[in-house]
Amino acid sequence: MTSRVRHTTIDCTDAYRLASFWARVLDGSLAGDDLPGDPEALVTAAGEALLFVTVPDAKTVKNRVHLDLEPQDRTRDEEVERLLALGASLVADHRRADGSGWATLADPEGNEFCVERSAAERAGRAAGQQPS
Repeated sequence: MTSRVRHTTIDCTDAYRLASFWARVLDGSLAGDDLPGDPEALVTAAGEALLFVTVPDAKTVKNRVHLDLEPQDRTRDEEVERLLALGASLVADHRRADGSGWATLADPEGNEFCVERSAAERAGRAAGQQPS
């Protein structure tokens, strides 16, 4: 028997607020018993689970672990724009003129994450287009 990752835990200053942001990012949902001010909040989305835990320490250095997002129904650039509108900020732009690369963003508490190209973009198709 082996272990499995039950959820990824992210320390933060406001668990409910940050979990609400990530629920919108992932089109997921908060646990039914999570309320503003709770010390923990759980987001579930498409087989993923992120647990946000309020801690007294603020983020001070680069993440040692981060999430890489792959858009499912839009392009990388469209997803970057959507996430910026939700409250993310652009940390570093590694997108190249040939369409490759990624963008590094930060959530509202400064936790970095990357947005990569969609599978369709990597395959040379428009996002959402089925192969012929």
